[in-house]
Amino acid sequence: MQGIELSRRFYFEAIRPWLDGAGPGLKHSAALIGYGSELLGFDDEISKDHNWGPRVHLLVSREDFTAHAHRLVEEFSTVAPAEFLGEPIGWRSRPHPPASGSEAVGAADHGLEIHTLESRLDGALAIQSLDGLGPLQWLGLSEQRLLAFTAGAVFHDDDNRLTQARAALSYFPRDVWLYKIACQWRRIAEEQAFVGRAGQVGDDLGSRVIASRLVRDVMRMAFLLERRYAPYAKWLGSAFAKLPLSATLAPLLNNVLEAPQWQERGNTLASAYLALAHRQQADGIGVGVEPVIGPYHERPFATINADDLIQATVAEIEDPIIRALPVVGSLDQVTDLTPVLEDARAAQRMMAVLLG
Repeated sequence: MQGIELSRRFYFEAIRPWLDGAGPGLKHSAALIGYGSELLGFDDEISKDHNWGPRVHLLVSREDFTAHAHRLVEEFSTVAPAEFLGEPIGWRSRPHPPASGSEAVGAADHGLEIHTLESRLDGALAIQSLDGLGPLQWLGLSEQRLLAFTAGAVFHDDDNRLTQARAALSYFPRDVWLYKIACQWRRIAEEQAFVGRAGQVGDDLGSRVIASRLVRDVMRMAFLLERRYAPYAKWLGSAFAKLPLSATLAPLLNNVLEAPQWQERGNTLASAYLALAHRQQADGIGVGVEPVIGPYHERPFATINADDLIQATVAEIEDPIIRALPVVGSLDQVTDLTPVLEDARAAQRMMAVLLG
């Protein structure tokens, strides 16, 4: 049994019957969100060594949190079973501590946490409200944390607030999305010729390293064009394999990584770029530009006219604030450093400075 189903049954068969007696009539949401491989359905036997097991997050109003949360967590610890459906209910060697904060409380030994929606938004994304979420805030949110909040499962939702919040954060607004697509082309434009240039001077290792970076950029572009958040690096390939675009791109990208010569690497990458451009235009983005594969200036390196695609994409952005931004990128496009991506407040400050 995978973790989502285990936690779903834990809520309905253990927590909910107890809660009906310990907190009768308590309006709440019940979910499994925030962290863990099981949120994406990628958990397996190895996943059980940490961050895995029967666990549920209850979300209640601020008033009910103040009145009941600490008592309920404490009382559940006295009745929680040692195991559920054959799985131990401890946190094992989990690096994530129990919930803590002014509106979050949990216990390490029984998998029940109680929060307010406001505390979950603040802790996960450094957002206090979804009203008026601005473009710079969106660009400072890491996709892996957005995915962690919007993936997983909601088991029960009395007031629908959690469901509505997850829907509001389910993907980027259109202009932010277009900006990210333009910036992803910028990433490709900056290095696409270097696969050949490094190979040309005999630096095969350097050519392979650059090619692998571009493979990752192509994969990230595929997530953008499919309007899906890209996950933590560990699961990037697994999630990419489920994208419709993967059927076209995966064979090309595997060939890039296996190619013995830089010419084949560059040519195959160019085919991948062309597939991305055609998909983008099939969605009606930048249709005024014809994607073309050709040499890089006078040099024999296969490249796509990425600058034209960037300009055509930016031209479709309606929000003048976003359209005026430098074509640099969102948080995930300027860094892949986990401590930055996972520190929502620091990430917001960093992107505000970078984008002005």
